[in-house]
Amino acid sequence: MRRFGIVLGILAAAAGLLAAETYTVDPAHSHVGFKVTHMVISKVSGQFTSFSGTFIYDEQDITQSSIRGKIGTASITTQNEMRDKHLKSPDFLDAEKNPEITFESKAIVKSGDGYRVVGTLTLRGLSKEISFPFTITGKVKDPQGNERLGAEASLTINRMEYGVSWNKTLDTGGLVVGKDVQIDLSAEFIKQKPPAAPATGK
Repeated sequence: MRRFGIVLGILAAAAGLLAAETYTVDPAHSHVGFKVTHMVISKVSGQFTSFSGTFIYDEQDITQSSIRGKIGTASITTQNEMRDKHLKSPDFLDAEKNPEITFESKAIVKSGDGYRVVGTLTLRGLSKEISFPFTITGKVKDPQGNERLGAEASLTINRMEYGVSWNKTLDTGGLVVGKDVQIDLSAEFIKQKPPAAPATGK
């Protein structure tokens, strides 16, 4: 009886693996942006132009899905060359020593009417567990026959917790650069086709 239960468990796990599909991010139709308060009165926006990601997606049970991604720190841009150079320096991202920001999920959990992803964010060599909500925006087939999946998420991190601590204090007591950074993600993923079976010789 115990052996029968083990067999059922193995079959259930195998069924879960078969149900999950692999999608990779399409950078041309995705966006990784951020906003941070400047001098208390306004917000500066920027984005990263180099990134990649993989979404192992189980449509039947999203909690069995997983996601991981990488962002190239040197690709940061705020449309201001002098500011971007400062953001890449050791005062902020230290892009030369820390070329990537990474995220890897640990779990996807049901939260109200939606879902939250729990995982590890690594920035400047420091890793912290974070949790944030995300939305699946749709699934379509493009004119070339590729299956595409859309997802969006927004989260806020305290940059000081990752060693991005440069700042100056205004005469009024406020900070030149805010501690909290809002990150906005809009991703379009393309389903990967399974590898072809190896040819068998006769």
